[in-house]
Amino acid sequence: MNPAVSTVTDRIIERSRPTRAAYLSLIERERDGWIGRPRLGCANLAHAYAGTPEDRDAMTSRHQAMNIGIVTAYNDMLSAHAVYYRYPELMKVWAREVGATAQVAGGVPAMCDGVTQGYPGMELSLFSRDTIALSTAIALSHGTFEGAALLGICDKIVPGLLMGALRFGHLPMVLIPGGPMPSGLPNKAKAAVRERFAEGQATREELLDAEIQAYHTQGTCTFYGTANTNQMMMEVMGLHMPGAAFVNPHTKLRQELTRAAVHRLASIGVHGDDYRPLGHCVDEKAIVNAAVGLLATGGSTNHLLHLPAIARAAGIIIDWEDFDRLSAAVPLLARVYPNGSADVNAFEAAGGMPFVIRELLDGGFLHRDLMTIAGTDLSAYGETPVIDDDRLSWRPAGPSGDETILRPAATPFSADGGMRILQGNIGRACIKVSAVERERWIVEAPARVFADQLEVIEAFRNGELERDVVVVVRFQGPRANGMPELHKLTPPLGVLQNRGFKVALVTDGRMSGASGKVPCAIHCSPEALPGHSGAGGAIGLIRDGDLIRVDAEAGTLDALVDAAEWAAREPAIAPPPATGMGRELFGIFRGLADEAEKGASAILAGAGL
Repeated sequence: MNPAVSTVTDRIIERSRPTRAAYLSLIERERDGWIGRPRLGCANLAHAYAGTPEDRDAMTSRHQAMNIGIVTAYNDMLSAHAVYYRYPELMKVWAREVGATAQVAGGVPAMCDGVTQGYPGMELSLFSRDTIALSTAIALSHGTFEGAALLGICDKIVPGLLMGALRFGHLPMVLIPGGPMPSGLPNKAKAAVRERFAEGQATREELLDAEIQAYHTQGTCTFYGTANTNQMMMEVMGLHMPGAAFVNPHTKLRQELTRAAVHRLASIGVHGDDYRPLGHCVDEKAIVNAAVGLLATGGSTNHLLHLPAIARAAGIIIDWEDFDRLSAAVPLLARVYPNGSADVNAFEAAGGMPFVIRELLDGGFLHRDLMTIAGTDLSAYGETPVIDDDRLSWRPAGPSGDETILRPAATPFSADGGMRILQGNIGRACIKVSAVERERWIVEAPARVFADQLEVIEAFRNGELERDVVVVVRFQGPRANGMPELHKLTPPLGVLQNRGFKVALVTDGRMSGASGKVPCAIHCSPEALPGHSGAGGAIGLIRDGDLIRVDAEAGTLDALVDAAEWAAREPAIAPPPATGMGRELFGIFRGLADEAEKGASAILAGAGL
């Protein structure tokens, strides 16, 4: 193993020793005392079986095979999840092929950030992850399943499914993706139309036409944002069938991978000889693998929130310093939009995840010795799935099909993973620099302070930001308003940068996984709104005109203000909590949410995890 990866892994294991031991004890008790089907009363079982008369005989047999609970994020408003429409009925057939049964245990919400970006519904986005975790727990609470298939892809859905499912970690589980939509309008061309619209050079009709050409059919969006980063992580953690991440929907290969996942799940239960419970598959090494994959592929910064939350649900504690140390050691192997011009379909065609995993394994950057769901260690994920003579098989990954998209670990795009932790008198923040030109890694400019991203857009349209500027957007943290993504800022800030100005963003909020070329110090902690300790973060002390230095080279984030004056300042007054669009219903989530570095979760904080 690479020494830095080994050191970080050991650091996480040692830090997590008491919480991981408590978690493993929990799932062992659950396994041994599980209120499963043999222990349920006859009336309870009759209720559970009443809706599936075609499987009732198999379910009531004295020699019960696995009953698989399907937790689905299907809806047909979200292109990535619309593909799941027929999955349950097909999965029931495939379960019967191996003597098992399957039932839809429950559905979870799956909202689309692409629809809600820049609007009030986006303030429910992050806490939809906690809602999904709760919904998953409810689905699995009936005690009638010996395993589970989790159907979800996009931003908060996979993390939420895992957070809930890990509390049932004695059960074997498989994540089943649906795949990306075929390529439409290239992402770079779409971004260019957005910037022209922001400058008033394109009409709304032109913009809508470009967006529809980009997002044109079922499947995940084709840029490498949070949704597709989810799928990468599930591969390097060994929770998919090998190579399943980026196979397009409605293809023979996609269908056979899903069929194989159902068959495999039926064989790894507690009563077989290859028991692979989720809580043992997701261990410290798997979490480190997910972080390494994130860095090696230039994935979404949202996972600096999601991965700590997933880890906590399994009794594992990972912090931003772990990411920072790994980023310094892990090479960047992929250039996928917004870190390059290629989309995920081109990435898959160039070798995709099998190539990346093989290279990272051979270079000692990934842990090979994981308990994966595939029946072997992570080596199986360095092979590419194919249909050969109408049957699913795997073959070793070949060389990169396009070295402008994928490079070997020996000749990477960059020797490091392109994420940094910034620390200074403003607080602690993250910055993704893998898509930012090196000469823009340091920005020192006067601040212009806002409490809402729409105010930034208005100021841009009024010509008030035509200068070197550090845009500060505060009261955007989990406790303030649910930490919405500030994706609508990307076009105007990009326009200012294109005009030759030095531009950066500092915020206690989030940016999209597709944030791009402008340096953004995000997730600034502590957030501006006072927390349980009563103190708000120093981002609340910044005033218009303060000179702000964002330095990704040195890893610093400072207001260049006299120390005495800084200490004497009163924090800014927070705007009142917003109402409407259901936001008031999530007040309990905002009130309980912890800091971004811990995962910004209300339910984990409330559970004392």
